[in-house]
Amino acid sequence: MLLLILPLLLTAWNGEKMTRTNAEWRAKLGEKRYQVMREAGQENSFLGQYVFTNEKGIYLCAACKLALFDSKDKTFLGCGWPTFSKPIFPKNVYYEEDRRMGFKRYQVLCRKCDSHLGHVFKEESLRYCINSCCLTLDAHSDISFVE
Repeated sequence: MLLLILPLLLTAWNGEKMTRTNAEWRAKLGEKRYQVMREAGQENSFLGQYVFTNEKGIYLCAACKLALFDSKDKTFLGCGWPTFSKPIFPKNVYYEEDRRMGFKRYQVLCRKCDSHLGHVFKEESLRYCINSCCLTLDAHSDISFVE
């Protein structure tokens, strides 16, 4: 079986970091995305662009276009944010402890640009609750298997 991932080769993390000043990030992202992605904010539940979408493709970081999640791993659990069971490549995200809400949880960050994406929770399995505004859906990218 041959795994074709050519569309993703351009967006898979290669070890390089994307850095910008706060002013550059603000200009690139706009106020809402800046507040969520650079200041670890949160968009309102159930109002994000990708909460209810079932469109196929790869979800990219809105700031740097790194591949983060596959639509095949997206589920609807009613939490108010797009929910995924795993990242497309584990090394494309990292985690930091977050106690700002008065309890311990883990924020999910983009490995390439250090943007806050959302949070991961461990229940029966991992549940990645990601802010829609942190994502861009590339409906033309997909991982295909050819036998």
